[in-house]
Amino acid sequence: MRNINPGLKAALEYGPLVVFFLAFLLLKERTISLGGNDYGGVVGATLVFVPVLVVCTLAQWALTGKLSVMQVLTLVLVVVFGGLSIWLNDPRFFKMKPTIIYAIFAGLLALGLALGRNWLELVMGGALPLTHEGWRTLTIRLIWFFVALAALNEVLRRATDPGGFMGLVLTDQAWVNFKTFGLTAATFLFFIANSRLFSRHALPKDGD
Repeated sequence: MRNINPGLKAALEYGPLVVFFLAFLLLKERTISLGGNDYGGVVGATLVFVPVLVVCTLAQWALTGKLSVMQVLTLVLVVVFGGLSIWLNDPRFFKMKPTIIYAIFAGLLALGLALGRNWLELVMGGALPLTHEGWRTLTIRLIWFFVALAALNEVLRRATDPGGFMGLVLTDQAWVNFKTFGLTAATFLFFIANSRLFSRHALPKDGD
């Protein structure tokens, strides 16, 4: 795997999200016409987001020579569910994507532990050297974190449906804010909250 400039890497990873957010702000009160259909709001922003994500992901692959399982799975689900939202002009399919992807990640990690294989350690062990016990603890916490994010997204996206969900009524703007900023912030906070685990289970360096 080839290393690339950290600024460029961050731009390729988070740029599509920023584009989605800006496109939604531009289109939530307007529409764009394509193929005889009018698109606006979440669907219009999805129409912009999908090709941008495809280009940025392929650029990362071309520059580094490798993509993570999370990147590949995210790209596939975005293309499938984003494509369904655009085809049917219905934002619900795209809004379901975070629920499904976090549920899949939680399920895969749990299956790995059940089979006696920590797939998180296999994928990230080279970048984050921890003891096996540290990886097991982190994986269990990450499973519950992904379950919580999947459940939270499901509640919030249902609350944007007509009539709301269990008394909770949200606008599309609230869900877009959650997807753009809330999920990213939650991930950063999760790893910050586990900083003690990283220091406690870090493998000793040569000479220590």
